[in-house]
Amino acid sequence: MSADLQPCAPHQALASLAQPADVPATICRTFAAQAARPQSGTQEAAKDSTVPVHNLQSEEVGQYTLPGSIFGIPVRTDILHRVVRWQLAKRQQGTHKTKTRSEVSGGGRKPRPQKGQGKARIGTIRAGQMRGGGVIHGPVVRSHEHSLNRKVRRLGLKCALAAKTLEGRLHVFDSLDVADAKTRSLDSCLDKLLPNAPRRSILMVDSGKQSKDGGIRLRRAAANLPWVDIMPQDGLNVYSILQRDQLFLTTSALDKVIAKLNQSIER
Repeated sequence: MSADLQPCAPHQALASLAQPADVPATICRTFAAQAARPQSGTQEAAKDSTVPVHNLQSEEVGQYTLPGSIFGIPVRTDILHRVVRWQLAKRQQGTHKTKTRSEVSGGGRKPRPQKGQGKARIGTIRAGQMRGGGVIHGPVVRSHEHSLNRKVRRLGLKCALAAKTLEGRLHVFDSLDVADAKTRSLDSCLDKLLPNAPRRSILMVDSGKQSKDGGIRLRRAAANLPWVDIMPQDGLNVYSILQRDQLFLTTSALDKVIAKLNQSIER
């Protein structure tokens, strides 16, 4: 195993979280790091882990305990693949449409007699085999959405969070609020947090659009940063987590995410 595929320590300082430029995709990194773990004959319960809590000035202000039942489970790449396919299929518009022979303009008159000319019989010049005719078995407007069990969706979100934790790319903050709501201020803070990162690709999660741990000022400050996505905790999903390199969560948002994942599934 190459040196750049070694698992990151999830508790290391933020300044040392940068990865080399040729790091593979998130799932590949996670699979390699998980393969490096010693395998035992019995399935052991995942243990809780403690990570530091920082502020936007890169100062450690506390500790946060991540439950092992969510952030320490084995990363199932097959589950991640199923959930991502479900998400992308659900958001696909499905507005593709071609015209059939009954919808193409023209072709109301029979082009030639049925018999007597030695040619193939034909009833309309808008048949599928004719130039300018309708399309046979073409796409129609439809929904690409397919069903996926809620327990699989929940397991996918747990695997995505566990993958970021295993790679050391999940960071907890007391607040993501930008006091002056300026893009320059947020950009300088992120430079201090990730000084040696090969690229800046961040998903920030707060409690909501009107919350005090991010809210409107965070969204206003990040509006001109194309490599930063802002999302409330109730919209956290697998595809958005895997799409970005770093995951920033506030403590209040993390509390709500953990509470939601620990709830029983209503049937």
